[in-house]
This record gives sequence, structure tokens and C-alpha cells, in this order.
Amino acid sequence: MTPLLSTDAVPRDQRLAYWTDMICNVYVQLECDAVRTGDGGDFEGSIRQHALPGLGMSVVTSRAQKVMRTPGHIAASSDDCFLVSIQARGQGVVRQDGRDAVLGAGDFALYDSTRPYQLLFDQPFEQIVLKLPGERLRSELRDTEALTATTVSGREGAGHLLLGMIRTLREDFDALQPASALAVAHGVQNILVAGLQTLPAAHAPALSKLTAYHLARVKQRIDEQLADPTLSVGTLAAQLGMSVSHIHRVFKSEPLTPSQYIWERRLDACSRDLLEPRLAGRPVGEIAYGRGFNDAAHFSRAFRERFGCSPREWRQQRSPQ
Repeated sequence: MTPLLSTDAVPRDQRLAYWTDMICNVYVQLECDAVRTGDGGDFEGSIRQHALPGLGMSVVTSRAQKVMRTPGHIAASSDDCFLVSIQARGQGVVRQDGRDAVLGAGDFALYDSTRPYQLLFDQPFEQIVLKLPGERLRSELRDTEALTATTVSGREGAGHLLLGMIRTLREDFDALQPASALAVAHGVQNILVAGLQTLPAAHAPALSKLTAYHLARVKQRIDEQLADPTLSVGTLAAQLGMSVSHIHRVFKSEPLTPSQYIWERRLDACSRDLLEPRLAGRPVGEIAYGRGFNDAAHFSRAFRERFGCSPREWRQQRSPQ
């Protein structure tokens, strides 16, 4: 069963302090003020945690409150993650970057742990909160600062699909095998990105057919040669009859440069290999070398930045029980 944290575990007069400790441990360093209706002893809250590969998911049920991440919290920690609040019951407000996202049931909004934010609830509520490493989302989306604290509707399009997937996931989570969990985590992130891309601030000029064609050619060739440690923008240019500057131009609308894209694709491939039962006996270093890495320390650092844990922790935490 997935773990449940609850203020029921402590005396009533200690519950708010206990709740603050809970949310700091599960998410990032925060402070919390309860919106009190009496003497403050009625505060209640619970968090049920779920762990998917590279994606944290939790269900928060609590009383009215105000949650704040301040410049002091940011200066005192190295947390770099994005959080997504999906409103399941009641109403909430996500405040960041000069914007307020008002969330009704089914709506969601993004916020960034590297900048101050507030979460406001004036009544009892339930939220599903997703947490993913900052670098991972930045590799999928440009200008994420323009997308925070903006409501994505859960009543249509990608928002509606995300809500349906999350509801199904809550029901079936404990039955997921590691490889299936990885596929689900990728699916959730893909739908999340699709929802954020519907926001006005995410709109970018459409690529010409020729640019889209060349971009697809380059990406296909990269995927075919991930195991080659000599793969570079220069070798791609020679193989495809393109100049290095031309490859950089076709990537201009992408969130990553061509070189960054190569490394990200290698990391994604390694993350899948580490959960592959057929490769369970293969050392982590051998898996990395098989995907084009030639420096174990660099691989480990890059993996942690993208997925929030070391390659060995990734493999151990996702192993079948």
C-alpha cells in the first residue's frame, strides 16, 4: 500500500506544526498558516504518497490554509523542481510570478520551486500534486517562467485527459510493475506538457514544412546512434549533408540545443534500461556505456539532475517488491 501521512498521528495542539514538517519533507521547504475557525486545535490534514519513475504524485486533503515558499526558503535549499496542483475538491489559488491561478475542480496549474510562491485555500480541499525535477520539464518546454500560475482547464482537451489518467492511476497504482510505471510516468508528463502548451504564453510560430522535415531527420538519426560515443553535432552534419549552423537553426524553436538533446535522449534510454528486467544483472556503468556515455561520474551527475536520484537509487526504488 502507498504510505499515508496524517495529522491524526499527533495531539491536536501539535497538528499544525506537524503538518508543516510533513509538507516540507514531501515537497520543498515551506511555511504554513492555518485559516483558523476557532482556537486552532481543529486543524487536520493528510498526504498519501505515490512514487513513479521520475515523478512524484501525492494526494493532499486538508483544512483551509496559506502555504508560502519565501526567498529565505529558496536561499537555504537547493531544491529545483516543478510542482503541479490538480484541484480535486474545493477551490485553490496558486500565486507566482505576478499571476494568480484560480483552480476549481479538475483544473491544474504549474509552479516552480526556484522562485517564491503561495498556495491559498479558504475552505477544506483535496489536491493531487505532481512533482518532477526542474531540468526534466525545462527540456520539454521553453520559457517555463511564462507558464506558471496559469489555470489549465480540466474540462476539455489535455487537462481533461490528465485528470482522467490521474484518477485511473490512483485506483490501480499498487498493481503497477516497474516498466509499466515508467510508461505511465512518461504519459502523465506528456499530457501535462500538452496542456501547458495550450496556454497563450506557450504559443510559438509554426515551423515551416522544410524546417520540420530537417528537425525530424536530425532527431531520427540521433535516436539511431545513441550508442556511439562519438556522436556529435559535427558528425550529424557530415552524415546528413547539412552544416553545423543549419542544424542549430532547425533546433532554434526547441527547448534544447542539439547537443543537449543528444544527452537527454541518452539519459531517457538509460532510465528505461535500468528498469528492464532482462538487464537487471548488468552493471549501471555498462548500461551507461551502452548508450554512449564514456564518463561514469558525468553520467551519474547528469542522471541525478534529470531524474532527481542516482542511477542506482532509480533502479533500487523501482525494483519489484
